[in-house]
Amino acid sequence: MELFNDLAAWAWARHHNPLSWYIRPLFLLPYCYFAWRRSAWGVGLTLIALATSMAWFPAPAVPDPRAAEFLEYERQYLLAPWTPLKILFALSVPAFLACLAATFWRRSWRMGLFVANAGGLLKIWWSFYYGGESGWSVVPAAALGLIALNSLVFWALYRHRSTKSRD
Repeated sequence: MELFNDLAAWAWARHHNPLSWYIRPLFLLPYCYFAWRRSAWGVGLTLIALATSMAWFPAPAVPDPRAAEFLEYERQYLLAPWTPLKILFALSVPAFLACLAATFWRRSWRMGLFVANAGGLLKIWWSFYYGGESGWSVVPAAALGLIALNSLVFWALYRHRSTKSRD
């Protein structure tokens, strides 16, 4: 148990690094791409990368105060007793990822973008609901992920349609 606690403390300190906050939403790009290409391996590897990415970067020497405040709210939330609502929120994450993969797997880019944007906005809402003003620390990374995904999907559609019209 001590090893687990040490590992959790090590990862939690690294989770304070802003790079881990910005890279995680960007994993939606390969995740959706691999779902579109119907690559279960790619989707699975992206999920592993997503799950481990919070510990990829070193712990910051001086954590951002707002991010530290938000992460303290998050820690308190995770350590508090698990209620049915909390279980529902926890299950919403794998449900979101499953729906996102399923929509792109079925080649429904409209529904995929709907799911991605709804999930991103719900993440932001949850951050403010549980983290108060410190929820603002989540907004730039979440917005970057959504902007990148939306832009890439629309760019891919534009390229596909312009290539198709030349044929």
